[in-house]
Amino acid sequence: MSEGTGDNPTDGGNVYASAEESRQYRGTSYMPTNYDNLDVAPDVEEYPDRGDGDGHRLLDLPRVPKLKYVLGPSAIMLGASLGSGETLFWPTLIAEHGWALYWAFFVGVLTQFVINTEIQRWTVATGESVFRAFERLSGFWPLLLLALGFISLGWPGWAATAARIGAIGLGMEDVSVTVPFAELVGWKLFGILLMVVIWLTYHLTPVMYNVVERIQIVLVVLGVLCAFGLFVALGSINELAKVPRAVGGVGTIPPNQEIAVFLGGLAYAGAGGYLNLAQSLWVREKGYGMGRYMGRVKNPVVGDDPEPIQRNGFTFPVNVTNLRRWRGWWRLVQLEHFLTFVFGLLFAATIMMAVASEYAAGTTTGGVTMWATEIAPQVGTVGRTLIFLTLFIALFTTEYAIVESFVRNSADIIYEQFGRTYGWSQARIFWLLLTVFSAWGILILALPIPVEQPFGLLVVAAAMSGVMMWPYTVLVLVVNVTRLPQHTQPGWPRIVGLWWASSFFGYFSVLLLGQTIERGTGSGWFRAAPAVLGSDPGGYLLFAVFAVIQAIAIVTTIRGKLRTKATVPDAEEAHGWLR
Repeated sequence: MSEGTGDNPTDGGNVYASAEESRQYRGTSYMPTNYDNLDVAPDVEEYPDRGDGDGHRLLDLPRVPKLKYVLGPSAIMLGASLGSGETLFWPTLIAEHGWALYWAFFVGVLTQFVINTEIQRWTVATGESVFRAFERLSGFWPLLLLALGFISLGWPGWAATAARIGAIGLGMEDVSVTVPFAELVGWKLFGILLMVVIWLTYHLTPVMYNVVERIQIVLVVLGVLCAFGLFVALGSINELAKVPRAVGGVGTIPPNQEIAVFLGGLAYAGAGGYLNLAQSLWVREKGYGMGRYMGRVKNPVVGDDPEPIQRNGFTFPVNVTNLRRWRGWWRLVQLEHFLTFVFGLLFAATIMMAVASEYAAGTTTGGVTMWATEIAPQVGTVGRTLIFLTLFIALFTTEYAIVESFVRNSADIIYEQFGRTYGWSQARIFWLLLTVFSAWGILILALPIPVEQPFGLLVVAAAMSGVMMWPYTVLVLVVNVTRLPQHTQPGWPRIVGLWWASSFFGYFSVLLLGQTIERGTGSGWFRAAPAVLGSDPGGYLLFAVFAVIQAIAIVTTIRGKLRTKATVPDAEEAHGWLR
């Protein structure tokens, strides 16, 4: 069957790409189309619901490449996770409270697997970003996420933390206190250089995603190897014997646990918050599914012909070949994310928790301070070197991913909300945001303000990320179930998984909101008890709002799922495992 028609009868063959075609995905893969001459999908059940937008263009779903050639998007996500939950939040929580909290990390990772792959679903099916999907519901949602994204990621805390740990490891900390403008000469200057390096790397290739993927993969491999080397060198293997019992203690939360730290840990059992939404744009840049036709964001400074990123994406004609290709693509999406993100997180984070649990049990400090002042002095020269090297690589990798995700997400939102109307270039928006965001980080680091103890700020940012995950998980659920046709929408197990995910983050968001109001006003009227019963009146009100939102989401998705039942011929051809 010829690519781009979808008209020829097929017998279900021609589903998987050859090795030669698969190799086109090593960097990123883009296939130009004669967009204006393509047919527009009719507004019927077999195709995505247009919502507040125009119809999608009809084009065959690309053949499914081999897994090894599409690895990359989840590696960036893993890199975003290494310096947050996996080296700071979760080792601190386990060291302070023991392995009783490990169940929450395990559940958090699996929950994020469901959320992250569902974030990719609309993009693989249509080529459009998840923000464009939200915009088809209402233009309010992308703008809200943009604001929350800046609040949670706008402070250069990860760059500051990476610089601080690097400066301590290199012995710069002692030098800096003996000279004028001490901090700027010492670790702050180091942090500024890191921001400059990140900005410069984007100018190495015309397709900016390519350099991000390659650098992140190298940093992730180095970080994981250093973490494993530290684990082996310190002989913390006996701590792993406590893991099976810890997983079985589901629901156990130590008394007096700080909700902001716990919710931050749940959000950062992975990347968390605004970062996760970038998964949609990374798979589009890579060329997953219908994203292969959408174009890539290129660097306007390095120079190369721009590629058009259409406002309204694509959808594929319903025939046996395309349905089987969808099944192959969805299997590929899940395998890539599980083998890279989930397995990588569970491995790297668990061994770092083991080290922290053995050498800093009962700690009352947090993050970098725990590693630098409690663990490092106990482990000798080799162990100390590995600690600072592991932490520096992990934190720098996270800061790199934060810059990338914030800029890419925000550029997409601004372009779709305003840029197209005023004739702006998305590539130029991306480059300007990259420059402004990097300059903002440099300015904050250069000013004489207290960023030298950023862990408290990172707790606030992490908690904000956790709160943000509640509404956008609900949005992803509604979009994927009510706007996608039967053969590409999630099955019932995944729908239940998204109900669980939105309830999971919504419940802890209510606890955090109640605690924040109580501390801010000095009144306990909004106190929300973990058991719900026993809350004060305002706390019951918060739980009631949460319950209403969840009930609306559940009823809406049940109706959407039932409405599309038996509306697409041969839909079962698209249904594989964990669909």
